[in-house]
Amino acid sequence: MLLNGLDWIVIGAFFALLALIPTLASLKSKKTANDFFTSGRSMPWWLIGFSMVAATTATDSANFFTEVIRRDGMSGNWVMWSFILTGLLTVFVYAKLWVRSGVSTDIEFYELRYSGRPAAFLRAFRTLYLGVVFNVLVLGNVVLAAIKIGVVLFGIDPGTILAVTVVASIVYTFFGGIRGVIWTDFFLFIVVMAGAVAAMVYGLRLPEVGGIAGIVANPETARRLSIMPDFGSWDTLLVVFVIPLAVQWWNVWKAGSEPGGGGYIVQRMLTAKNDNHALCGTLFFNVLNWVVRPWPWYIVGLCSVIAYPDLASIQAAFPNVDSSLIQGDMAYPAMLTKVPHLWLGVVAASMMGALFSTVAAHLNLGSAYMVNDFWKRFVRPQAKDRELIWVGRASMLALLLLGCWIAPHLKSAKAAFDLMILIGAGSGSIFLLRWFWMRINAWTEITGMGVSFVVAIVLQFGFPELLPWQKMLIAIAVTSASWLAVTFLTKPTDAAVAARFRAAVRAEGRDVGKGVLYTALASFAIFFLMWLVGFAIFR
Repeated sequence: MLLNGLDWIVIGAFFALLALIPTLASLKSKKTANDFFTSGRSMPWWLIGFSMVAATTATDSANFFTEVIRRDGMSGNWVMWSFILTGLLTVFVYAKLWVRSGVSTDIEFYELRYSGRPAAFLRAFRTLYLGVVFNVLVLGNVVLAAIKIGVVLFGIDPGTILAVTVVASIVYTFFGGIRGVIWTDFFLFIVVMAGAVAAMVYGLRLPEVGGIAGIVANPETARRLSIMPDFGSWDTLLVVFVIPLAVQWWNVWKAGSEPGGGGYIVQRMLTAKNDNHALCGTLFFNVLNWVVRPWPWYIVGLCSVIAYPDLASIQAAFPNVDSSLIQGDMAYPAMLTKVPHLWLGVVAASMMGALFSTVAAHLNLGSAYMVNDFWKRFVRPQAKDRELIWVGRASMLALLLLGCWIAPHLKSAKAAFDLMILIGAGSGSIFLLRWFWMRINAWTEITGMGVSFVVAIVLQFGFPELLPWQKMLIAIAVTSASWLAVTFLTKPTDAAVAARFRAAVRAEGRDVGKGVLYTALASFAIFFLMWLVGFAIFR
């Protein structure tokens, strides 16, 4: 085991605070289901922003960026940078609409927007689809990253890592509800950034790396520094730049970057004091998420190219690690072993923080779906607050166990990302248009969700020879054609329901136009600031 006494003292202090914060939150809680799942809509914008960025910062985040940089260089990150447009459109167009809707979860939206049995079926099915299937897939990917980090950093077996994850996550999420999650997310983000900066500093200090100057001078890392892809290679340009900016950001559903907002991003918006706090919190999240958070990971990824030039070098450094775990994303946990003691404890705590913040986000979201949109809506409408809270806790435990079960069956952060992108391909445009185009109905969403899932599974496992971008374009074309056809072949939403919806959200054309303009300006500002930070680092 690499950790010594100093490291364990740091980790012990981390766990003490991790237990204390949700405990204090539970004392403040009013013990109602509304407070447990929405904090009584009392959260300020800055806490919302920190919580959003902590929720999107998982153990697989740094691993993912490292794998991308090792394979495609900095320009490969356009597959993620394109979602800046998604996030800022949510800020300036959709955040206020979500708060005005008055829903408790984004799944409740369906019976506000649509009518009849199809709306009820969609709400129930979407609850199980997002609350169970997709949540378990995301949780499995996060836990997989924890396993890869744990076997390298702690030298312990995957079973022990899974057990610690289950116990700690239960303590973190069971007692404080969403209030405790948001309070703790603030603490966890600070710990995560401290660990990431420590890994960056000591990675740069390696003799073989030679600091920023060494990265710039080394041919293998120098060719990876450009933020723009090689315009002389059409294949590369298409995959990492054209498709993400032209299609992916608005027509692919991705957890944490849903077109129009959704999932734990909307869940945190719905805890805001008012719609202005929701807007400002979501904007603050985008600044933290893209300008501040990823640069230490980028630099560690570049350092790993020098320290571990190929997979064989990683395997040689860690001969006791199962060879099936050795993928490109393993380079980040390998770099963490270069950090000296005491700071190694901070790094280890930061990885745990990244794990628990994302696990908590998905457990709390999944349980909110199961309680508000399944149990209370379809099973026991008369259920009291105490029962709803315990159903939520039981849902959390079940989701966590399923996520731990599926984790060993996944391969790498990038592979899981490609699969999740494929499953969401073609449905993103529905989530953007449904607020304004009243012809869209419940069958539109049922078709988009069902077809995209089936097409993704068929393409992923039936056509392994196709490249990921080819699969995505096929999925978008088939899914989009299917839901458009069904939209015009089925009846529109009841006129009275549509009128109530429009009156509630007040989605006026003038406000939307201004929102799109602000989105364009803010996107330019975020890209400029993000690259300005990079220029300052490498100048």
